[in-house]
Amino acid sequence: MPAPADPTTFARLREQAGLSVQDLSQQIGFSPRTLYRWERGETAPRKAAIRFLEHRIESLHPAPAKVPKFTFIDLFAGIGGMRRGFEPLGGQCVYTCEWDRYAQLTYQANHSCDHDIAGDITAVNEADIPEHDLLLAGFPCQPFSIAGVSKKNALQQPHGFRCEAQGTLFFDVARILEVHRPRAFLLENVKNLVNHDRGRTFRVIHRTLTEELGYQVHWKVLDARTWVPQHRERIFIAGFREPGGFSFDDFTLPPDTPTLASVLHPEDGSELPEKPYTDGPDSKVSAKYTLSDHLWDYLRRYAAKHRAAGNGFGFGLVGRDDVARTLSARYYKDGSEILVRRARGNPRRLTPRECARIMGFDALGSGKRFAIPVSDTQAYKQFGNAVVVPVVEAVARHMVPWVAAAEAVETDAGKRVAEAA
Repeated sequence: MPAPADPTTFARLREQAGLSVQDLSQQIGFSPRTLYRWERGETAPRKAAIRFLEHRIESLHPAPAKVPKFTFIDLFAGIGGMRRGFEPLGGQCVYTCEWDRYAQLTYQANHSCDHDIAGDITAVNEADIPEHDLLLAGFPCQPFSIAGVSKKNALQQPHGFRCEAQGTLFFDVARILEVHRPRAFLLENVKNLVNHDRGRTFRVIHRTLTEELGYQVHWKVLDARTWVPQHRERIFIAGFREPGGFSFDDFTLPPDTPTLASVLHPEDGSELPEKPYTDGPDSKVSAKYTLSDHLWDYLRRYAAKHRAAGNGFGFGLVGRDDVARTLSARYYKDGSEILVRRARGNPRRLTPRECARIMGFDALGSGKRFAIPVSDTQAYKQFGNAVVVPVVEAVARHMVPWVAAAEAVETDAGKRVAEAA
């Protein structure tokens, strides 16, 4: 009687992943008949299927928990873009605040939380927030109503950030910094924060952080273009409680400039199908993302009207070798800022998966996909409001050594006090 054939690599990986053929078929979008052919070695399995199984096996055997190098809180957390920059460097998130319930769903689907997510930050008592080394906040910019200090003094009313920032969400960041005094913070906002209200808004923020709260403050406007194929300029404001040598002057940018080919669906079968975004053996983009004749005609007429008037308004049509405009939270309406050319027919929107990639939440071919548990409309809003993860990662790598240095200074000072006692 002949000896049974050795199991194929694909069969061994499937078994190690703890999946039946039927379960795997449902998860990766290939028929059981195709999977059996792969198992018997009759045809070669797709590389994307192998990567899926390898990542599944890795997830079943997580690395042992490590003692965190620093703790941080995640305010205006969105879907966790700031957290994804600092957590891999040894940080532990001890508090999260995000008011949007759909963003909370996406956050919880992608991040381990041993704490509840707080909602409205204006209702949060700062005393209920755990102690932390680092505060992260991509706070929304709201208009500041600034009154003269002399007038407030004359009326015996409080001034400083308690007055000038009251009613804005920056006030909530300031009051938390005032109570907890973390070693450092990182704030993120739109580029125009510097020029808002003729520069008065930024002057209030800067004066609050430096003169009133005593932090050493540094800022830099970064264009995500050097990390992802998207023009997206944002200001990053870093602050340190203790004086040190931190500076953005020696911050370096990546040498390469990616194009949209690095984020668009290949549509050649090299990635696994992912309903509802892609389908079929070649993982073609679903037809629902192609613009209707009516919408495409409207956008062209709208652009022609503004061109005739000398305005720059219009859609952004791009291909694989291009770089996109800024993805906005309104992308769900018509997708006009980033429309992808097709070989034939009308252009299409990005899929939410491509939005995850253009924002750096996952990468083409990585095998491990960022979970998107919400509707397309909510996903477009969430990615349009998010930070670009690789940019935050770069800023985090630049900041964390100084956060650690501050800890060393505190430890040394504590030892000297103990010895003197």
